[in-house]
This record gives sequence, structure tokens and C-alpha cells, in this order.
Amino acid sequence: MAKGALKLAIIGGGSSYTPELVEGVLKRLDRLPVKEIHFVDVEAGKEKLDIIAHLAQRMIDKVGADIKLTASMDRKAAIAGADFVMTQFRVGGLQARANDERIPLKYDVIGQETTGPGGFAKALRTIPVILGICKDIEALAPNAWMLNFTNPAGLVTEAVQKYSKVKTIGLCNVPVSMTMMIAEMMACQSDELTLEYAGLNHLLWAHRAWLNGEDITAQVLEKVGDGANFSMKNIFEEPWEPEFLQALGAIPCPYHRYFYQTEAMLAEEKASAEQGGTRAEQVMVTEQELFELYQNPELDEKPEQLEQRGGAYYSDASLNLVDAIYNNRNTINVVNTRNNGTMHFLPDDAVIECSAVVGSAGARPIGVGKLGPAVTGLIHQVKAYEQLTVEAAVHGDYDSALMALVNNPLVPDITKAKAILDDILRTNYDYLPQFR
Repeated sequence: MAKGALKLAIIGGGSSYTPELVEGVLKRLDRLPVKEIHFVDVEAGKEKLDIIAHLAQRMIDKVGADIKLTASMDRKAAIAGADFVMTQFRVGGLQARANDERIPLKYDVIGQETTGPGGFAKALRTIPVILGICKDIEALAPNAWMLNFTNPAGLVTEAVQKYSKVKTIGLCNVPVSMTMMIAEMMACQSDELTLEYAGLNHLLWAHRAWLNGEDITAQVLEKVGDGANFSMKNIFEEPWEPEFLQALGAIPCPYHRYFYQTEAMLAEEKASAEQGGTRAEQVMVTEQELFELYQNPELDEKPEQLEQRGGAYYSDASLNLVDAIYNNRNTINVVNTRNNGTMHFLPDDAVIECSAVVGSAGARPIGVGKLGPAVTGLIHQVKAYEQLTVEAAVHGDYDSALMALVNNPLVPDITKAKAILDDILRTNYDYLPQFR
């Protein structure tokens, strides 16, 4: 990548996470010469975008950085000439997410933002929009990298790779969080750990863990089984069965609870939805408090309350990637990228989540060797669901949509799959023009 002033375009700039991204940029100015940041959002998010832009400007002024900040509704202007386009938007806002969580619960099925029918509904809304963004990038910034943080990240990245020419990498804060929690368990620094990650987005395992060269996989599994903290702010921490972890022999990500402990997670979700509201409804309250804080003209840094939102290490994940590509660092990052034979049992064009060497040529996945059927069985099934979901979202194809849900491990039978699909299409009518 040619050296010079960097322009970042942030799609979904009005997100409550944006101050963390700005903080990350300001921390790395010695190696990332960012001169321009353009936040863009939709009309419905204008008020939040203005609040974020003012806070970001105060943060920039505080450190005296020479960065031009723009906030607008003009996506094309934001993308034109950008070096990196970061996507972090939510079609339909938090209300759409609340629907995604509540619809499946009506049918006794997990209602979650990124796995199961909730993630499916989000993908149907998101994929057409992101492919529209890709068309703008192809026309206005053909050399730009798109770093996709929009959930469900693996699925969305796969749609971009299959249906556009844009250079893209998907990323997620789960692997960074897992690394930090393992470091806490082992009372060590995160950079002393080497973790071998491979799976799919929100279906990721650390297959091996080393501390300064010593294999500590069994110790980590024992600690997780003993109740060491190993979950995200947005996932109920159902205790793991120690004998199961020992049999699995790989460290599961917090989202695996939905697949491995479905009944307990469903019971917790139903109780939550009745008492304190679904996760999205709780986040609406947190977000309102955050934006009230953000409006304080004295505030000129990221408030610590942002950690409660569930997106810890978000800026580290994304800006370490910008650093790796821009400075050709060839460092190891955990990303969503094209399989290219890494997992021999999946097609080359499938998007997987794994440890990869990242430099200016993009991400080169690191092979993990042969994975056993305990892991590959679930990957196969979820990947089939993802592939069908991409086709359904791109073509507005009801048959693919139905088969996607039937193949999702969290949907128990055809009757429920069809009822949930019809409910999703009805509720999201305004956001799903491809199905009309």
C-alpha cells in the first residue's frame, strides 16, 4: 500500500462504539498517518451521528491531532478516495434486533442477534445494503480495503467475497476477548500466549493454546470447567460441563453455549425477555445513557461505561488490522477470510474465521491440521446454513431462505422453520425489498 495520508470511511458512524474506534486511531498516530475520517450514517441516525461527531472532534482536539473529521449522510463522499472503509452498521437499528430476538422465542427457539434465526434475519437485511456499499467502493475507491465488523460478520463477508470485487476482511472482537480472558486465567500477558484459532464466526475454537511455548490447552479447559470467567458481556454465562470440555479437547468460544447448551440458554433468554427485556431492549437503555454522557461538552475521551455495551477490544481488533495491512507487518490476526484450502472439508470460497498472517496483500490463513468430527460436523452444518442464507439474501429466494433455517442447528423442525421465516419476512417487510 502506497504511503501517505490515510482516509478512513466509517459506515455506521453514529454507532455508540465509534468513540472506541477514534481512541484507537489516536493511540496509533505514530504508525498510522490518519488525516481524514468521514463518518456516514442514514437519516434515522442523524441525531446520534451529530453527537458522536462532536465527541470525536473533542477527542481529536484534546491530543492536538491533525485530522479532518466529517460527518454526513453522503455515503459516496465518505467512500471516495478512502484507503479503508469500515462497516459497522445495523439496518433497522436496535428495534430490528429486538424483533430478531423476540420472534424465535415465540416458537421456543433461541432468539439471538447473530446465531440461529435472529442472525439469519439480520443477514437478510444487511447483505443487500453491504453489496450496495461495495458498488460505491468499486467505483470510487477501488484500491480500498473493506473491514467488515457488521454482524453476522462471517456470513456478510462471504456475501461480499462472492458477489463483489472489493478487497475485504471480516473481523470480530470474540477472539481478542478469548485471548484476554485466557491471559487472565493463566495470570500472564496476552502477548505471551499463542492460540491456534479456527472455525466460523461465532463458532470459533482455540484448538491449541501455548504459554511461552508450553502447551496449556488442558489447563485452560480445566479452568473454564472450574468456572473461570469465559463469556462476553452479551452472553449469559451458563457453566460448562468439565467432562464435556475434556472430551471436546478444544476451547469453545462463548457463543458455543447456544449450540452445546441450547435448553439452558433458551430458558435464560425466555426468563430475561419476560423480566428485564431481551438483550437488545437492555442495550437500548445502556445506549441512551451512553449518548447522554456523550453529549456532555466537557467529555473528551471514551467513557468507561462503553465497556458494558459488549464490544470490548473492538478498536484493537480493527486498527491492528489497518496497521498490519498499511505497514505490511505480516502479523497474526484472527479474521474472517476466504478458506482457500485451509479447512480441506470446506469449499475454497467459503469464508472461515481463523488465525491468519496479515500484510499489505491481505490475510493468509494459517493451517490447523486435521480437525476431528466433533468439530467438523457442526462447522459443516452451520456453513451449509450460511451458504443458503447468502443466496436467499442476494436473490430474495424463499426456497433458499426456508432451507437455510431448516439446516440451522438451532431450528428443530420444518414447521417451526417455516413459521419463523414467514414471521421474519412479515416483520421486516420494509427492509427486505428483494423478497417482494
